Amino acid sequence: MEVDINALIEQFQPMVVDAAIALVKAIAFFVIGRWVAKAVTKAVKKAMARSDVEDTLETFVGNIVYTVLMAAVLLGVISTLGVEVTSLVALLGAAGLAVGLALQGSLSNFAAGVLIILFKPYRVGDYIEAAGVAGSVESLQIFTTVLKTPDNKVVIVPNSQVTDGVITNYSTNDTRRLDLIAGVSYSDDLDKVRNVLTEIIDESQYVLDTPAPTIAVSELADSSVNFVVRPWVKTADYWNAHFTITETIKKRFDAEGISIPFPQQDVYVHQVGD
Repeated sequence: MEVDINALIEQFQPMVVDAAIALVKAIAFFVIGRWVAKAVTKAVKKAMARSDVEDTLETFVGNIVYTVLMAAVLLGVISTLGVEVTSLVALLGAAGLAVGLALQGSLSNFAAGVLIILFKPYRVGDYIEAAGVAGSVESLQIFTTVLKTPDNKVVIVPNSQVTDGVITNYSTNDTRRLDLIAGVSYSDDLDKVRNVLTEIIDESQYVLDTPAPTIAVSELADSSVNFVVRPWVKTADYWNAHFTITETIKKRFDAEGISIPFPQQDVYVHQVGD
């Protein structure tokens, strides 16, 4: 049986031509779609940069925008090639739902991370206390916040735990109030104690002139009269001021003959005769 080559060519030529045209359209759709996706992503990143958005969120949102646009482009390419995409979209939607349910915790951390980056309760470098942990913010990521504690431990905290509780940011303001308590004996001259404490505060290199410091009797305790000493210092000088002023108070009290009482207990032993 002889095969008519010309007949076969005439039979398949329209199909080959249609396939070639569809392929050219698909390639053109992909190239143009990719260019549009890059242009839109670049525009979104520029807009976020002008809004002073954190680099982390800018990069992440840019990646999401590009991924979504490229997914749409690929669906368009498949449709251009003549493939039915309705069932494919339904399948992808079901798969996305299943993945979302499986990653509820991660999605919660992601949402919390976006809120943190948008509302900026803290930034990289701030010293904060959150989720029962205190430390300097090493990095702020979409799912976690990385803290470094004062003893140089790295603690990775899920963002959802951070936003579910109280966040204390010690670095937001430039100044902080130092709260110290100095206890003296009931027999000491309170005016003299106040004058000595005032001199210590006035001579400290860390204490700011404004707001004015507070030095006052706060409590008549069981074994001491307690003074509150509350000067204001720069946030960066807080711990240096705390340590040096505390040490200076002890030394000056010793030099001035001011006693610092401590709880004592007297034990009386009664000997009972035979």
